[in-house]
Amino acid sequence: MTAHLIGLTLGTSFAAGLNLYATIATLGLLQRFHVVSLPPSLAVLGHPLVIGAALLFYVIEFFADKIPYVDTVWDLIHTVIRPPAAAILAYATVAGVPAPVRVVAALVAGSVALTSHGTKATARAAVNTTPEPISNWVVSAGEDALAVFVVWLAARHPVAAIAIVGVLIALSIALLVWLLRILKRVFGGSVPREERAAGG
Repeated sequence: MTAHLIGLTLGTSFAAGLNLYATIATLGLLQRFHVVSLPPSLAVLGHPLVIGAALLFYVIEFFADKIPYVDTVWDLIHTVIRPPAAAILAYATVAGVPAPVRVVAALVAGSVALTSHGTKATARAAVNTTPEPISNWVVSAGEDALAVFVVWLAARHPVAAIAIVGVLIALSIALLVWLLRILKRVFGGSVPREERAAGG
């Protein structure tokens, strides 16, 4: 499997975990307007019907993703949509390689998408604990922009995308651990050790 396919697979997988519909729409538009030439197995993404459907769902997600707690429900539903879709995209992307390699690529893609999706969902749950709504809009817009950028990078500069996605995955894991600790304190009602000792 070439570096071009690896970069394209990793980039689209990470982006799909953030926003699947923006990922498909961006790939389709890049193909449709001949900005890039996707592998033949992904050429269907440039079809107007596919682009239109992706844009429609993106618009729905655009608004759902900016309403506190609605975004959490949306992310929960997409836990069973984004990673499998990323795996399917990866399987199609590497259509020219042996079947075992395609399966491995799909597994890796699903895991990468699950990582970015998990970090996104956890971050949004943490943001929802703040009293003001503007944070949701800022974080959501940033996620959309990052997804589109990573897709463009993966399609245009796949080798660079390998390094960038590697860094993003590492940052996502670190952020996910940090956010889980915050949410545990917020919802777990943790009591400082000194207070426990005094009360004991």
